[in-house]
Amino acid sequence: MEADTTPLVRARFAVSAETFAVLTYVALGALFVIVVSGATVRLTGSGLGCDNWPRCGSSFLPEKNFHALVEYGNRGVGFVVGLVTLAAAIAATRVERIPRWLLWAAWALPVTVLAQGILGGITVLVELHPLIVMAHFLLSLLALAVAVVVAVGARDFACRAVKHAPLAANWLAVVLVPSAAALIATGTLVTAAGPHSGGDKIKRYGLLPDALHVHVGATAIFGITFLGVVASLLWRRTEARGDLLFAAGVLGLLLVQMVIGDIQWREHLPWPLVLAHVTMATAVWVGVVALAARLLLRSRPVLP
Repeated sequence: MEADTTPLVRARFAVSAETFAVLTYVALGALFVIVVSGATVRLTGSGLGCDNWPRCGSSFLPEKNFHALVEYGNRGVGFVVGLVTLAAAIAATRVERIPRWLLWAAWALPVTVLAQGILGGITVLVELHPLIVMAHFLLSLLALAVAVVVAVGARDFACRAVKHAPLAANWLAVVLVPSAAALIATGTLVTAAGPHSGGDKIKRYGLLPDALHVHVGATAIFGITFLGVVASLLWRRTEARGDLLFAAGVLGLLLVQMVIGDIQWREHLPWPLVLAHVTMATAVWVGVVALAARLLLRSRPVLP
């Protein structure tokens, strides 16, 4: 009678928790790049560099002009992101005793990337309607947020993390992420109403002064919430030193973001500065979601 080889097969194709954690960080980095490359498409006016989808003009290869290459390059980045997130999801199924929520979250990554690609195609077909463009960007941020949570969860799982007592900052963290999302969403309204709507023939959406007024209000709400989180961490700084240092790093990103925002406005919104502003906003989003995930999970590695 032949021996059961199933355990041997499973062991052969097993993925360690450490390898899975590395893959989640690679996926996170790839999703960050696709957000920045997508912003580059819009800010350089290359949104219709390929006026159809999935083809680029009469073929699958772009014409040799700047706008077509920028748009097609973004599609290429999206394809790589899809492969990376799919690899992370498949790896999750091969990790022993992985938490079910982490497994499902890992598989949510390639699903959101697929949805993002479909919405990107729709964006081209509707000739960059501002609302669809904003939805495309916000879906990218959702995928990035899921990747952050997966990366934090994978790190904790690989480090054999244990739960700690919750802090008051945990509850503020629940509010912090939506307030950051509102801040970025209102920023997309500013972009849609400003000079960088995606192309010379793309209609602006709304009035720039009104969009700026809403964005400033969202900034104030986010700032108050973030300061509340920092104050709570300072109150419990002995047991939340790591979280406090992480929050200080996010604060540093926020300060740089504010400086870039002021300079770009004084310089009448040149697209390279706007791109830097969007990139920093994305970095702040990653930092905020990561901080909230740390606080809500309240996990720390087990010391040997």
